[in-house]
Amino acid sequence: MRTARKQIELVAALLGEETTLSLATIGEDGLACVAPLFYIMDEELSLYWLSSRSSLHSLNLARTPRAAATVYRNVKNWKEIRGVQLRGAVSKVTEPKRRIALLKTYCERFKLGRVLRPALRLSTLYSFRPDFIRYIDNARGFGSKFELTRQPEGWSLTRRSVLG
Repeated sequence: MRTARKQIELVAALLGEETTLSLATIGEDGLACVAPLFYIMDEELSLYWLSSRSSLHSLNLARTPRAAATVYRNVKNWKEIRGVQLRGAVSKVTEPKRRIALLKTYCERFKLGRVLRPALRLSTLYSFRPDFIRYIDNARGFGSKFELTRQPEGWSLTRRSVLG
């Protein structure tokens, strides 16, 4: 297992700078569904978002609690592409104290104030715990990337490449 500390820091920095993830789930018909969602992150690189129980991605997650996601910068030049692709398990956050703390962080990050709080209380809070991450940064060279896999003892660097 190769150490992944620097790579984890790069991933955490990108996830901390951005605000929206694209969440991919699989529908009852076997087709992919993608939804853009605001998220917050914790120190373990888990991502959290709020959704209605009746949204398509929530219904898909009720059947299959795994998803893929991507977070990336909006750029106009291929040399500036930087982002992460993730795969992992999804669960609902139901423990009251944890939910309250996460909702507070969510509201502060997105400056939601008190207006939306009643709607947020009715929403389901989801946790996405990635077990695979691919980080891409074309500023370091075309196709520059690395991959991390979560092991029982922590993150492991499983692939690194620079093509350009």
